[in-house]
Amino acid sequence: MSLAANEGKNEIIEVNGVSYRRLPIKTHVVTANDSMPDVAEKYAKPHVMEGDILFISEKSVACSQKRAIPLKDIHPRRLAKILTKFVYKSPYGIGLGIPETMEMALQECGTPRILWAAFCSAWGKLFGKRGIFYDVAGYRAKSIDGPTPYTLPPYNTCVVLGPEEPDKVARDVSERVGCKVAIIDVNDLNGEILGVSDPSMDKALLVKILKDNPLGQAGQQTPMGLIRKA
Repeated sequence: MSLAANEGKNEIIEVNGVSYRRLPIKTHVVTANDSMPDVAEKYAKPHVMEGDILFISEKSVACSQKRAIPLKDIHPRRLAKILTKFVYKSPYGIGLGIPETMEMALQECGTPRILWAAFCSAWGKLFGKRGIFYDVAGYRAKSIDGPTPYTLPPYNTCVVLGPEEPDKVARDVSERVGCKVAIIDVNDLNGEILGVSDPSMDKALLVKILKDNPLGQAGQQTPMGLIRKA
């Protein structure tokens, strides 16, 4: 099966005068019953060519690590419900804007850190600054994804946490597929490289190559893809 860009996405992007193809790879719906190295070996390895970089969405990695928590299993405490009222509601996602995601942030980061982040955020708003909460709370809070109507089932009724040990996951996958691997957190707003199989990999360059989110965020069912020089 040949690889092609997702609908509405560009296959080729030019960065620093070099053209790169971004080739999404369709898989089955990754669940807690899967191992990411197994999934990558099955779906990505047959397509890998010399010089390729395999990139994998952090959400699929987290789901394979049992870090997708059904909403019905989350019981927000009163503090979570109070803090949620002060969260900026972004048009790009839920973030910590519902009690269930805030509860998981409290569990992931610890109550003192979240309270300190909330205090710093409130102070920052006095000077017209946004985003301070997530800067202080850190990646574990920033990486929490809430359910949205366009999320692929069954994760449209789950809160998904950030992946554990993304560098190790990248190395394990790399050994199986035979190319460099990056674990990425890229959406339609911004991007971050969470883990790489080789510390010499240029994370800033990878963010530029993937900045327009070639994997998509809805029902594309393409949790990984290949970067290949055009």
